Amino acid sequence: MKKAIVNSCRLLLAVVFILSGFVKAVDPLGTLYKMQDYLLAMNLGGWLPDMAILAFAVALATLEFCLGIFMLFAIRRRLTSRAIVIVLTIMTPLTLWLALANPIDDCGCFGDALVLTNWQTFLKNVILLAAAIAVARWPMEMFRFVSRSNQWIVINYSVLFTLIISGWSLYDRPQFDFRPYHIGTDLKAGWNSMMEGNESPFADFFIERTDDGEDITEQVLNDKGYTFLLIAPWLEKADDSQLDLINQIYEYAKEYDYQFYGLTATGQDGIEQWRDMTGAEYPFCQTDGTVLKTIIRSNPGLLLLKDGIIIQKWSHNRLPDEYDLTEPLAQLKIGSLSVDAMPRRIAEIMLWFVLPLALLTITDRLWMWSKWIRRQHNSNTFINKETKMRKKIVAGNWKMNMNLQDGIALAKELNETLKAEKPNCGVVICTPFIHLASIAQFLDQNIIGLGAENCADKEKGAFTGEVSAEMVKSTGAQYVILGHSERREYYKETPEILKEKVLLAQKNDLKVIFCIGESLAEREAGKQNEVVKAELEGSVFNLSEEDFRKIVIAYEPIWAIGTGKTATAEQAEEIHAYIRSIIAEKYGQAVADDTTILYGGSCKASNAPELFAKPDIDGGLIGGASLKAADFKGIIDAFK
Repeated sequence: MKKAIVNSCRLLLAVVFILSGFVKAVDPLGTLYKMQDYLLAMNLGGWLPDMAILAFAVALATLEFCLGIFMLFAIRRRLTSRAIVIVLTIMTPLTLWLALANPIDDCGCFGDALVLTNWQTFLKNVILLAAAIAVARWPMEMFRFVSRSNQWIVINYSVLFTLIISGWSLYDRPQFDFRPYHIGTDLKAGWNSMMEGNESPFADFFIERTDDGEDITEQVLNDKGYTFLLIAPWLEKADDSQLDLINQIYEYAKEYDYQFYGLTATGQDGIEQWRDMTGAEYPFCQTDGTVLKTIIRSNPGLLLLKDGIIIQKWSHNRLPDEYDLTEPLAQLKIGSLSVDAMPRRIAEIMLWFVLPLALLTITDRLWMWSKWIRRQHNSNTFINKETKMRKKIVAGNWKMNMNLQDGIALAKELNETLKAEKPNCGVVICTPFIHLASIAQFLDQNIIGLGAENCADKEKGAFTGEVSAEMVKSTGAQYVILGHSERREYYKETPEILKEKVLLAQKNDLKVIFCIGESLAEREAGKQNEVVKAELEGSVFNLSEEDFRKIVIAYEPIWAIGTGKTATAEQAEEIHAYIRSIIAEKYGQAVADDTTILYGGSCKASNAPELFAKPDIDGGLIGGASLKAADFKGIIDAFK
């Protein structure tokens, strides 16, 4: 049930973030205009240059789209889920303010593709935030579509795709036009419907001559021939790189008796300045600036009408030139209404983005499936051999006990005892830092391995009192205990800290004995499986298969450490088998069968034989009973 809920929430978040990011990416100027509305509503208009806002608009589109893709493919599951929670934690209060204050009509979450009321937007964000929290709570329940080794392809391709889409939309015009002024729109029919009293998206559309103030909207829309409309919301900010081409188009229009008007929201002074700068002879008309920005995402841009229908649109970077305008429009392709290119553009998106990722996913899954088949074959063929090969270990954890002299004496006694009577298992003693260098000098590490009880999560530096993994290794130690419950509880060691310790230990060729286990309250609540899985996922499941094979797991029921209580052999076997199963789920059965899992919880000579006889218990991490040679030897002898 938990897995089903998490993956349902994950798919909801993915779809919404992909859609939201994509419609922003295909219309970055529309996002810019909406952000300007936000800033005006907050009395911050003019504080930021348009280029800075535009850059933020593109970055926001990229972030949303990529988070959606990463959530869909379960890439960097923890980081992605937390990032989405952060985004929604910021957006939800913002949309509540929009719903209460209503400073702008809609939030622009989905551009013009899907317009929601402010209250609908707030409710949407509340639902998404709840879904994001659920996913962030159990991120590892998301199943992957591509393996970790191939995730970088999806990451880089998604970022690159979004930036290319945004860049192309800025250079040309949005690939998908969701606005009421798209190609094929019958402006005349919409205008007439509005004049009859019906609601219309063209209510603010008008064309008013600047010289005498006459409204010529109906005249322009009822013209049966061709009409060029140069759209320049603000002439002061218009791009002037194509001035000669604009004048050529005007001359072409005059030659064939087509109407040509410049539409702007700029005042008369700005128009005269434009004429002085460009030598423009075409007439200018006044129109609402917001409407002009809605008509075309270009300043300037060009519209071609025929009988009141929009049949072509061009950005200033894609204006028709003398090679396009060679004959009357009726004889040219651009003089006829473009066939709706929506299916073609959807096909292009499928071809350039969806298809490559789909092929990657299929290839990756086939590769992982074949790898799983090989592992299963190897596991079924060699399972008995691998089970026998799994190393049995009894490790002593001295904790903060014994001074240097007593520690050396105990180590010498163990060394002599086990030299005389070779053990049937691996033996390790993990001592306080001050013992390591001294004991290493006489300890036969072919019989007894030497380990530390901890190491720092930093490589080196100004960390007074800490001992690095490199320092531990330099003493002659081979092992290090990490994640012990006492370190977690008393010194607040988090999974992230332990992850760093594990990486540094392995960097210095130390074998890690990694401790996991639940408290009494967690055991009584039946959460032991959940706890040990989270501890593994938080600190060692990030390792490659090769590096994980170097880890020794020590299960220590916290409620049975130093309390005299001991898990029954059946309880211990059950949790050990579960631990092995989640290792198999992560790395495959072969790795799980080869992983040594120790039991650590008031283990002593009297109960060791029963515990060690269980198929998934490979030895013990011994505390108090390792401080006396006879007691420790009694536990080691359980393997005889």
